[in-house]
Amino acid sequence: MTLAASLAPGAETPHAPSKQKSSVSRVSSIDTLVTAGWVVTMDGSDRVFSPGAVAISKGGIVAVGTPSELLSVYSPKQKISRPHSVVLPGLINTHTHAAMSLFRGIADDLPLMEWLTRFIFPAEGKNVSPAFVKAGTTLACLEMIRGGTTTFADMYYFESDVAEAVDACGLRAVLGETWLDFPVPDHKDLAESITVTRAFLEKWKGHPRVVAAVAPHAPYTNAKESLLAARDLALEFKAPLLIHLSETKDEQKQIAEKHGMTPTKWLESIGFLGPSVLAAHGVWLDADDIRLLAERHVGLAHNPESNMKLASGIAPVVAARKAGIAVGLGTDGVAGSNNDHDMWEAMDFAGKLAKVSSGDPTVLPARDLLRMATIEAARAMKLDDRIGSLETGKRADLVAVDLSGPRTQPLWDVFSTLVYAVKQEDVCLTMVEGRVLWDGRTVRTVDAAKTLCEAEEWRSRIAASLKGTIAK
Repeated sequence: MTLAASLAPGAETPHAPSKQKSSVSRVSSIDTLVTAGWVVTMDGSDRVFSPGAVAISKGGIVAVGTPSELLSVYSPKQKISRPHSVVLPGLINTHTHAAMSLFRGIADDLPLMEWLTRFIFPAEGKNVSPAFVKAGTTLACLEMIRGGTTTFADMYYFESDVAEAVDACGLRAVLGETWLDFPVPDHKDLAESITVTRAFLEKWKGHPRVVAAVAPHAPYTNAKESLLAARDLALEFKAPLLIHLSETKDEQKQIAEKHGMTPTKWLESIGFLGPSVLAAHGVWLDADDIRLLAERHVGLAHNPESNMKLASGIAPVVAARKAGIAVGLGTDGVAGSNNDHDMWEAMDFAGKLAKVSSGDPTVLPARDLLRMATIEAARAMKLDDRIGSLETGKRADLVAVDLSGPRTQPLWDVFSTLVYAVKQEDVCLTMVEGRVLWDGRTVRTVDAAKTLCEAEEWRSRIAASLKGTIAK
């Protein structure tokens, strides 16, 4: 593949080197050239360069091609070489609750509502504060940076403080201030929810990496009034709407008894659904629900590990993708519904869950699973104009994965290896906006020792606050 073809995705006729140079200055200065054994672009053709290189300047991708092609045109101020690695777009986690990392392991192996009411709600009520969410989010960011996740969608409280932690760590995120129809740690009623969220949206509007969003929790915890107020505020600021949808049978039953229809159909009936919506879970969507979400261009966040661990069910992601819904992958929160932010596991479990539930080993092949963690996730979050693939003009969010270890050898198919063999400890480079966050030895934007110490301090505070509620 030539440089010309990489500069014009989909081009079929490469130009001669002399004509390439005539379209740009003979040798252009760039900030960084990343070279690797393989570059997996996840563009419209899923091109793979071997060896491969990515040229970066001012936080954006200038070109993708082979090292010799790019070095013939660009003079980098910095070279980053990963000869035994594959470079690919940074992974995108479409649903989590980052600050809840401080509740990791607080209660496991319980039904969702029991887990929430007996453990999570009491622990949140006594501990969640700006300091809590900053510490918890920083811990989550440390894990994600080490594991190759460069973007995540979040739903929680004190999201402006979450945003400050994300900004300091250098990641990219869509952050939703969560609303429920009962008091939460940072707002007590609908009027206050609107005031707090409006200030959050105004403060972070236009930030290059932080997208402020509105996040009504779910159809069973938000009445029509609050859902429409959230929708209107999101429309005013052109902000995303994040919501849990059809996660459990109990939710289906509750909405059916109250409104006589499924949660999706009820949201449609009140005018909530639209392209700004990113819905998490979708476990109990029926065929009409899927059609509606596709027609309204709603993105879907599939959380296979959470759905399994909480016994919520198996989401119809194959049918959703076939209908044209952009389906991304998510980990959910790590307080008991999953316990880690490992997107490599999310890919692996999503594929195997789809295969065993359908009885068809051919569904969701490795290449599709990698799409769901990169470009399709970006489409679900309406960020595919800037991230999700390695293409000229997009932001330089990328990771490198070392394939030299025994677990990833021999290499027959790079997509299969990435999805079914790689683990997050194989990640040896994480970059966002062309900035190195993890170089394979050190996370440059987070004080790891301090973050882990603070996590242990918070564990002691949380345990003391619950006064024997948990036996840990």
